[in-house]
Amino acid sequence: MNFDFSDEQNMLRNTVRDFVDKEVMPCIGEWDANGHFDKSVYQKLARLGLMGVCIPEKYGGSGMDYNSLAIVCEELERGDTAFRTAVSVHTGLNSMTLLQFGTDQQKQKYLLPQAKGEKLGAFGLTEPNAGSDVAALQTTAVLKGDSYILNGQKTWISLCDTADHFLVFAYTDKSKDHHGISAFIVERTMKGFSSKATKGKLGIRAGNTGELFFDHIDVPVENRLGEEGDGFKIAMAALDNGRFTVAAGACGQIMACLEASVSYCHDRKTFGKEIGKHQLVQQMIAKMEAGLQMSRLLVYRAGELKNKGVRNTRETSLAKWQACDFANQSADDAVQIHGAYGYSNEYPVERYLRNSKAPVIYEGTREIHTIMQAEYVLGYRKDRPLNKMLPPWKE
Repeated sequence: MNFDFSDEQNMLRNTVRDFVDKEVMPCIGEWDANGHFDKSVYQKLARLGLMGVCIPEKYGGSGMDYNSLAIVCEELERGDTAFRTAVSVHTGLNSMTLLQFGTDQQKQKYLLPQAKGEKLGAFGLTEPNAGSDVAALQTTAVLKGDSYILNGQKTWISLCDTADHFLVFAYTDKSKDHHGISAFIVERTMKGFSSKATKGKLGIRAGNTGELFFDHIDVPVENRLGEEGDGFKIAMAALDNGRFTVAAGACGQIMACLEASVSYCHDRKTFGKEIGKHQLVQQMIAKMEAGLQMSRLLVYRAGELKNKGVRNTRETSLAKWQACDFANQSADDAVQIHGAYGYSNEYPVERYLRNSKAPVIYEGTREIHTIMQAEYVLGYRKDRPLNKMLPPWKE
């Protein structure tokens, strides 16, 4: 594997970092405190071509590779998890899934404006009683003529009040268990659609998260993604993409913790010297650095497999699990390094700690990924080739 970034990738990193420093950092404390979701950030990202960074140019994207998407996610989460989350959902879970499974008509109608950033896409899988147990979902889609009648509810949906298009999963045949789940593209403007934001979140308060409600929505047959019964397979493929972006974002979280802690270590003095001179503080700094470097290696390894068009469920799972755990630990250590000040919003590390918990839970909990990795090693789990893979990146 070549560990060198191209000139284009280095320029991309600098562009996103500069954007975060100018557009996010000055406001994020206030946005987080007020639970304010600023949609203009995504309009600005769209003007930079970053809402479809790995989508081919013919579908409105920038045509860069999948590790370039990782760079974008890492730098955005250095600013705040809320902005990486939205790109993860819009690009990773929705747009890349349309690229992989959509018809030409669906790509022209939905993927193209999303890649350009003219429309926002979201993902609707989780329900009040169906999280890790996807087969427990209750949303149904009943074929009636040329349309499906969609009824049900989704929860913990990012961009719930702001996305234009939603990739929604529902049972078309409950008797077939998870083989009876199908996927649909639902528009916000469809009659019977409503949403409601969730308040009182521990973290990612600058993000828009909540519930979706479907009350006899008339969804045209042409809005079904794939065939009937393909929904579970599509959802799992989408999670391979989403988990990749979450893992990449976790690297940005570690980087933010490290930057804040190093700065504080030089500024704060105890017992007549900088706290960075104390060995136990150095130990925490060293753990952050190790976590950052190991996480990046796992993420970019998965990205290279995506670039080659090779299935990467195992590698992406490992990257997501480890990077998110490292980020959570790094945030905890960052607060410890800051002492009592780390417990207040005078410094950003308390926000990092609050934000770091959600990625350990969503898109496969720590426990789910632990089981997955053990089953791969024990030989209980083997991935079958998908009939449709993400197209390999071609320079």
